[in-house]
Amino acid sequence: MNSFAEIDIQNKGNYIKLLAGISKLSKLFSDSSIPFINYRFIENAFCKCFNAENLSRSDTAFDASYNSIGIGLKTFICTKESSDEKIAEFNSLSKVLATKSNEALAFKLSQFRNERIDLAKRVYGIQNSLYHIVARRDGKLLLFETNYDYINIDKIHSIKQNTKSIKFNDDKNSYSYNFSKSTLFRKFHIPNNSFVLPIEIIEDPYQLLIELYENSLPKIDLLKPSYIFDYVVLPLYGYKNKQKFIYKKSGLNQWNAGGRDRDSSEVYIPVPIEIHKKNPNFFPARDISFNLIVPTKETLKAKLCQDNAKALMTSPNKALADWLLRKVLKLKEGELATIEKLNELGFDSVIITKIDELNYKIDIAKTNTFETFIKSPITKMY
Repeated sequence: MNSFAEIDIQNKGNYIKLLAGISKLSKLFSDSSIPFINYRFIENAFCKCFNAENLSRSDTAFDASYNSIGIGLKTFICTKESSDEKIAEFNSLSKVLATKSNEALAFKLSQFRNERIDLAKRVYGIQNSLYHIVARRDGKLLLFETNYDYINIDKIHSIKQNTKSIKFNDDKNSYSYNFSKSTLFRKFHIPNNSFVLPIEIIEDPYQLLIELYENSLPKIDLLKPSYIFDYVVLPLYGYKNKQKFIYKKSGLNQWNAGGRDRDSSEVYIPVPIEIHKKNPNFFPARDISFNLIVPTKETLKAKLCQDNAKALMTSPNKALADWLLRKVLKLKEGELATIEKLNELGFDSVIITKIDELNYKIDIAKTNTFETFIKSPITKMY
């Protein structure tokens, strides 16, 4: 496969143009001669120019999917020949990891990292993977691709631990884990054959923006809110004694409830009352069927059920279980879903995105996304 810089040049070169354009505006944010680029811009520009699927909202192991290739997108300042960069956070597992040390800790970190790569591959139908890097130096960008590998647990060596971190290698890469930040880093090396993009930073980008607004944009009311909340976040858990837990006889484990004979795949996703209060017209009314598209593009038939429309279910109900319990969580029939399992995989909620009145998409969402969402303000509702 050609590099993405080569692919872009063979087409219209819009990706390189966008990187150069945003870099020219660096003095909006910094006085440095090193270009400033926000990582969200890289994600959005890459997906737009290469017609890739943007996975950044779910915050799984990959930022984009391109022709069944999982892409990790990174931009960072690198004035030397290598740089240690974050590849995973384990905040929800920090207490578990704190009980390990030396070899056991290196192995457990590697296991958790590999499980999250596996999760992303299952959810998005990923066959292969790589990193696309935009490294930033004085007056230039360096674009290159590098391997996106599992950590080879059988080849871990050179383990060194101190009070702040642990470092270790496998047969391809070097890793370090910061205890206080619960963050795993990997060393990225800058190859000699990187694509070099010279950047000339504009001295006064503010005047350019003013001229752009005055000459090119339609007049708009700058004080008028224009935001539409096009998604909601649903938790897969509840609270007991201020601790997260998954109900043993409802929600993901509805199949385990008593009262009647139940299918081993009977399941629903809870829809808290706060969701209906926050976005009262987001979903169709109770028992009205709508399409729910999973990340691998299959379409499920879904609807809200039960009192107060508190349950999101599919028809057949087995379809939701096949996707969420079997494919995503890898649970066997009769195996309970637990908060510990979700913590290992790094997600505990799902995002429902509204396409139109009868079509929605579902994706997984990283741990604590629901808490952030429920506290966020809304300027306009459906």
